[in-house]
Parts: sequence; C-alpha cells; structure tokens
Amino acid sequence: MTHPGTLVLIMAAAVLAPLLVYATGRRVRIPLVIFEIGLGVLIGPDVLGWAHEDEVIDTLADLGLSMLIFLAGYEIDFAAVRGDTLRRSLGAWLVALPLGLGVGLLIGGGAFYEGVVIGTALTSTALGTVLPMLRDSGELGGRFGQVMSAFGAVGEFGPVVAVALLLSGRRPAESAALLIAFGAITALAVFWALRPRRPWFGRLAEGTLHSSGQFAVRFVMLLLACMLGLAEVFGLDVLLGAFAAGVLTRLVLHRAAPGTSGVVLGKVEAMGFGFLVPLFYVVTGIEFDLHALLHDPGALLLVPGFLLLCLLVRGVPACLWAPRDFGRADRAALGLLASTCLPLVVAITTIGTDQKLITSTEAASLVGAAVISVLLLPLVAMRLRARGGRVDPRPGAGPPAGNGTSEAKDSEAW
Repeated sequence: MTHPGTLVLIMAAAVLAPLLVYATGRRVRIPLVIFEIGLGVLIGPDVLGWAHEDEVIDTLADLGLSMLIFLAGYEIDFAAVRGDTLRRSLGAWLVALPLGLGVGLLIGGGAFYEGVVIGTALTSTALGTVLPMLRDSGELGGRFGQVMSAFGAVGEFGPVVAVALLLSGRRPAESAALLIAFGAITALAVFWALRPRRPWFGRLAEGTLHSSGQFAVRFVMLLLACMLGLAEVFGLDVLLGAFAAGVLTRLVLHRAAPGTSGVVLGKVEAMGFGFLVPLFYVVTGIEFDLHALLHDPGALLLVPGFLLLCLLVRGVPACLWAPRDFGRADRAALGLLASTCLPLVVAITTIGTDQKLITSTEAASLVGAAVISVLLLPLVAMRLRARGGRVDPRPGAGPPAGNGTSEAKDSEAW
C-alpha cells in the first residue's frame, strides 16, 4: 500500500504547477507539463528525496497516461484533416519513421528494440501541447491550424501504432495480423458509433448530466475500459486502445448527444486534467533519472543531440511535405510545431525502460530533449508566424484582428 504522504506530495505539486504558470505567464509562457515534471524531479529521490514510486502510485500513473492518450484521440477531428492534407501528413510521417528507426539503430548499436524505442519517440508530435497555442492565437480553425492538426494527429497516432506493432515482442507478421484484427473490430465500433442513436440516449445523457447518475460520463468510461481491455486481449499496447477510445467517444457524443457533448467532455477532462494526467507527469518527474543525466557527460550531450534529431527526423519531412500554398515561414513553423514532443516520448520511454529495452540514461536524455522542445519550438514557430503578420505572440493576446474564430480560450495544457 502506498504511503499517504507520497500521494499528498504529488497532488500538492499538481496544485502548485498551475500557480507557477500563472505567476510566470506575464513574462514568458511555460507549458504546465514542464512545471509538473520539474516539481516531480524536485520532490523525487534525486533531489529532496521526499517522494518515491510504489505499486499504487504506478497504477494511478498508468491510468493517467491512458487518459492523456484518450483525450488526444478525442481532440482529432477527422473531418478537418482528410483529403490532400491528410495524404501529405501521412507522407511526412512515413518518411520520418524509417529515418527515425535508422537513427535509433545507429544510436543503439544495432539493437533492434532499442532502435524502435528511440526511433518512434523521434517521430512523435505533442498535439495536445500545440493545439492550445493555436487556440489562443485564433488559428485553430484557420488554414494553418487545420494543417497542423492533421500533421499532429498523424504524429500521435502513427507512433502509437508503431509501438503496438514493433514492441509487442512477437514476430512482425504476427503483430501485424493482431493489429489488423484490432483495427477491424475498431472499424466495426466506428460503424456502430456513426449509426443514429435512439432518442432515449440523448435524453438520458442530458437528464443525468447534473445528477448522481452521470450516464454519459459512465458510458465514456465504459468505452475507454472496453478499448483498453480489447488492446490487452490482442497483446497490443494499451495506448492504442486509449487512442481508439478517444476517437470513438467523439463520434458517439457528437452523433448521439450533440447538445451535451461539450459538457460531458468537460467532466471527463476534469477527471483527467484535474487528477490523473498531472499525477502521471509528476510521477514521471519522480522517476526521472536526474543523477544519471548530470553525472554522465555523454548523456548530457545527448539532450541537444536528440533535440536536433527530432528536428531532422520529424521537422524536415513536415517542411518538405507541407501544402504547396505554404510560404517559407509557414513551412518552418509547421516543421517546428511538428517536432514538438513530450507526452508520447514520456510514454514510449516508459515502455522502453519497463521492458529494459533502453537504459534510464537514454530515457532521461530523450525526455530532457522533449522538455526543451516544448519550451522552445512552439515559441519560435509562433514568432515566425507573427513576423508574417498572422498572429500576436504575446501571452493572452487572443485572436488577431479580423479573425472570427471563437475558439481562443484557456487550456489545461498551459
């Protein structure tokens, strides 16, 4: 059983993190996740030594990771990323994947699974971190925002599928067959989700929205549990199930209860961003091997090296495969935002260290590079956009004049 003091410390860090974001927001915009991980490092064994991982905390952190990926899946609006934009985003990621795997194999000295962990991490995009900045600038509903949503969606979905396919411990053909079977069942679930729902579903969802029944929220949690269980049955990583559950939930709620879907999502986000997701990030900081990173010059040098590799592996293909109507500044901004990574890097390196596929030093270097990418790359990208007169880079500036979007709002990710 966990020591109650550990959970208290973790939740205290989770409460302190948004206060720090607010305190520093007037001068510089720092993503909330940076403070959550940083406070976890501070209270962890390598600094103050107040908090330590245990079985209960690890289980809650795993739930937080599942909720994070679930919400990322929900964010994706496939109606906005289809057509030529989707083909270009897929093409960019399919070029990045072999590049990343090749780099990973070189770094891992030819060790296949180590190369897969490093390579897939280099191809990921932190869509949940990038979207709030696009919302705040009023660009999420515009041309650039739609293109970035497509590239980010593939940058989240692609690595999840690659991890499920390549890190299952099975032969590639067997893993592919299981993945196809999982995909077929998920496709049937999507077909079911797109069917018109009976009127009672919407009435019950709305009628229990502010009561102890909470039918819609319980239904969403059931979908998540079913997809996690299905992935487990097929021997695939639960991240794939969580992502599929998010996509299904969006389809079901928007079709069956369009009037209440926003409120339902708000309740689910409250559970996720209010408890489980920050707990996952704080625990990530507690487990972060700061000692290995600071006492190994090679590991410390890997941090800027991995950051550069993220730009080369993920950013350059995104620039090259950007839509033809994008100018140089837009292409550069797209490449920088596509290279911004953290949540999936944390998830993939956690899998890698749990299965002893990579060392804690390599994991710390990758996560360190991902943290810097979240701190630096979006700011540079938005300043490039601002030089073209498209956005105001100041925190809280809101949509630019003439932009009619109403989506600029505060987000839990910042």
